[in-house]
Amino acid sequence: MTDGGRPPQVTLHTFEDYASVQHAVDHLADHGFPVERVAIVGRDLRYVEQVTGRVTVGSAALLGALHGAVIGSLFALGFGLIFTYSPNPALPLLVLYGIVAGGVLGALFGALSHTAGRGRRDFASVPSVVADRYDLVVDADLADRAAALLRDLGPTAETRPTRLAGPARA
Repeated sequence: MTDGGRPPQVTLHTFEDYASVQHAVDHLADHGFPVERVAIVGRDLRYVEQVTGRVTVGSAALLGALHGAVIGSLFALGFGLIFTYSPNPALPLLVLYGIVAGGVLGALFGALSHTAGRGRRDFASVPSVVADRYDLVVDADLADRAAALLRDLGPTAETRPTRLAGPARA
């Protein structure tokens, strides 16, 4: 046993992309393998921020208006349902007022927030962490069974001992 009461683990195979290692673990699960004793370890991590477009004062105001309209309608609907005891014909009008007021305030807040940034971040992006390769790691006492099941998928996996650090050990 290693620290934390965990049995030693071995790396069965290294995959080039996440979809492949995910497919391998799914294959193990489909064949009744105890996948709670499997770990996927990303190696050589890097931060990638994909730029999705330019943000202008107009687009910031439009996005703020959209968010404000949704929040305004939810507040109006909530207040309308809480403060009326029977179906009130004014409820749809209250929700409409919430959409309009929320949209106007959201647009104003979005435009002012973007203007206050003074052009320091005039783009939108989606951040992610990407690994260059993924190791399929299993407990050593189950390595032979997992390797036999993975042979159906293609390349034969060679096992090698490994020690994991961080959350994968827990």
